[in-house]
Amino acid sequence: MQQKIIIVWFKRDLRVSDHAPLFNAVRDGAAVLPLFVVEPEYWQLPTSSRRQWCFVYDCLKELDASLTVLGQGLIIRIGAVTDVLSDLEHEFEIDSIYAHEETGDAFTYARDRAVMAFCLSRNIQFCETPANGVVRRLQNRNDWAKIRSQRMLKDRWPRPDRLLKILTCKSDLLPSKDDPLFGPPVPSSIEEQTGRTQTGGRKAAMALLESFLMERSQHYIRNLASPSNGPDSSMRLSPHLAWGVVSSREVEATIRNYLANPQLDISPAKRRGCRAVSSRLAWRCHFIQKLEDQPDIEFTAMHPLYDHVRDGTSNDEYLTAWMLGRTGYPMVDACMRALIHHGWITFRMRAMLVSFASYHLWLDWRLTAPYMAGLFTDYEPGIHYSQFQMQSGVTGINTIRIYNPIKQSTDHDPDGNFLRRWLPELAGLPPEWIHQPFAMPQFDSVVCGLQAGFDYPPPIVDNALAMRTARERIHAIRKNGQFKDLARDVHRKLGSRKTVLRKRKPKQNKTQLRLI
Repeated sequence: MQQKIIIVWFKRDLRVSDHAPLFNAVRDGAAVLPLFVVEPEYWQLPTSSRRQWCFVYDCLKELDASLTVLGQGLIIRIGAVTDVLSDLEHEFEIDSIYAHEETGDAFTYARDRAVMAFCLSRNIQFCETPANGVVRRLQNRNDWAKIRSQRMLKDRWPRPDRLLKILTCKSDLLPSKDDPLFGPPVPSSIEEQTGRTQTGGRKAAMALLESFLMERSQHYIRNLASPSNGPDSSMRLSPHLAWGVVSSREVEATIRNYLANPQLDISPAKRRGCRAVSSRLAWRCHFIQKLEDQPDIEFTAMHPLYDHVRDGTSNDEYLTAWMLGRTGYPMVDACMRALIHHGWITFRMRAMLVSFASYHLWLDWRLTAPYMAGLFTDYEPGIHYSQFQMQSGVTGINTIRIYNPIKQSTDHDPDGNFLRRWLPELAGLPPEWIHQPFAMPQFDSVVCGLQAGFDYPPPIVDNALAMRTARERIHAIRKNGQFKDLARDVHRKLGSRKTVLRKRKPKQNKTQLRLI
């Protein structure tokens, strides 16, 4: 007679604390099989990378240790999830499967639907629990903020006391960090990034959260946009949140308890930094909710009039130069090279990279989004595609921000230290020329040892002309008679309720385009 089990399927929720599926499965009394499936097809997607696997590997090793202490270690299986479940069905009587709802890309969406169909065909109960502040089958966007707030204030799910050991279940070996399944090598060693490590696991996440609250929050707002100082003063929990090492509720509750502690002498700057992070956690759920409500935004513009605005304008030379950090604009190139090396840059610099690709180079966001997803350790589909559309100007409901790469450079790296770190070919340039070496007189170039166009490429496009052309193209779409009605439909379904979309006078529409 087969042993009856409940499977707890871990996906992007690699923890044992505040984990509703695990708690509920243990409470139901049957033996619990904690399962993580390494899906080869997923790891071959252009949005997946070895860098992400290195982080997940750390998380899984620590998750296994935590589960082993409870009595039953993590079971690893390699293959398509439905195939893995079919194999387990021959070993056990599967009573039910518990999992968190996942708001992922098209691959995980199709996979989850396949699992639902599998369970239905076998009369296996499939129990999904909401994850963070994302509301499945949301009927009215007006209700979202209230529902999320209620969830964030609920008590966290307790860690189970113990798990029953399943003696007959064998686990596959966890693939190593250098397994060829996960693509080309990481450009830099994650372990050697002293002070800016992206090591996975709950211990690393808790250490980051504590150091942020006690120390780094003091400088968070001041350094928010700085490409040099931002990595050290930011919370840096984004990959841990993306893979569910900690839940949003845990982080928000920890921040609330910290700020409410009367025994702590918390400076005003720290309080502002902590509150800003709490606000950004809410915005994080807001953007993921967009993908939950409209999964096709991975491939289709939110505003239908923008869906084909960049059709027929793909330029392989532009795309390659942008991907490699060889555009001739120092801040763009330095940020791209830093991202390739570290897998993380500040939000402002992420936005600038997308803006430059979308406006200056007029590249379709559907070409650039998968590439950057693979670079990010903290790739989160809901945030990624929502932000790409917003920064590319195709939502129809957000202010269009065209980032001037020279202004961003002089504003956020006035001395050029960040540029010199990532563009060693420009290291000898003085501050007055490092932001735009292409404008430097020939005599000065010779003195500085820079061979224009050889050591460093000339600008791939003219800055002023590219911004003006992009602005005109965007304005042309907004003049369409259907634009406002369609924008209201987008706002009704996906827009933030902090602002109200109103009719604007024609001259006021220009305020929706900002050059920054």
